[in-house]
Amino acid sequence: MSDWPTVLASALERLRRGDPGARSFLEEQAVRADAPPPLWLLLAEARRAGGDTAGCEAALDRALQLDGRFVQALLAKGELIAERGDDRAAVSFLSLALSQAPANPPPALAERLARAREIISSAQKRFGDHLEQRLRDGGLGERRPERFSEAIAILQGEAPVQLQQPTSFFYPGLPQIAFYDTGAFPWIADLEAAAPAMRREVEALLSGDGFAPYVQGDATRANRGHALLGDPRWSALYLWKDGAVVPDNAARCPTTMKALEAAPIPMIPGRAPNILFSQLRPHTHIPPHWGMLNTRLICHIPLIVPDGCRLRVGNHVRQVEAGKALLFDDSIEHEAFNDSDETRIILLLEVWNPALDPDERAALSVMFDAIGLYGES
Repeated sequence: MSDWPTVLASALERLRRGDPGARSFLEEQAVRADAPPPLWLLLAEARRAGGDTAGCEAALDRALQLDGRFVQALLAKGELIAERGDDRAAVSFLSLALSQAPANPPPALAERLARAREIISSAQKRFGDHLEQRLRDGGLGERRPERFSEAIAILQGEAPVQLQQPTSFFYPGLPQIAFYDTGAFPWIADLEAAAPAMRREVEALLSGDGFAPYVQGDATRANRGHALLGDPRWSALYLWKDGAVVPDNAARCPTTMKALEAAPIPMIPGRAPNILFSQLRPHTHIPPHWGMLNTRLICHIPLIVPDGCRLRVGNHVRQVEAGKALLFDDSIEHEAFNDSDETRIILLLEVWNPALDPDERAALSVMFDAIGLYGES
């Protein structure tokens, strides 16, 4: 049986009491072929205490050669490199140490992990300052391309990578775009032009009882516990629902129904389109979520919009303004806010993702129809 536990305990005790012979003892043990990583870590500490920085690093390298995920050795190596001013190399070791650390470390290790976070934070700040200065020197002041700014924020750890994560169906190869340029879609201009008339139509509907909670329970499906389940603070009045016109509502909104005709709306019996007036009451937050499909985009035509309404999609936030359309990919994480004291109402419709060609749209329509029919008697 190996005597390493005894050797390590003895070496640690010698180091703790400042025994001048501790380093010699460790050097003698290190020549053994089976010297374990903790022995090399203790030797690194002894060498560093004696002012032998190069020897300390060599011992740490040997410990990591034997176990590349040895947290204490990664921390020691990162700290040593940070003292030399090599931020990038130090962050590499310290970040790996943090990722491998136990959830509930003992106090001594917790203190070193906290120190590692401080070193990383300081290094990131220096890098951010350096990058910002170089960008400004290169002529990139406050006005920068939006995608470029997002990439820089991700690079600096200020924003996460936000990708499509549809909850039901993913179609490969579609662009990862949060908000689309509405000016590229002529049919949106028609909807925006009709917004004042659509507002009058929805205002006439407010006196009735047509609005119902947007998130409804379904006894045939598992309850995922949505924060606004059955909550009238987020409610809807449908013009189209699951691929069929809602006659009474549609009849009362002729201008809206006419304006929708030019939009590239999926027509799939039993599934699409779903077109509705979405009502968000004062001080209501729709929490972050993902849509079901990435084969569609969601278009908002804001109709009744007080100040204090906004929509976040991925890393991008847009203020909601009456009459100004928003076109976005709801398979990217998104959330909505009404921070005002008044109700917000938008027209919401789903349209085909413009990256899909006619053959793909036809094929998807057949597929979605087949899914909808599956299990029917």
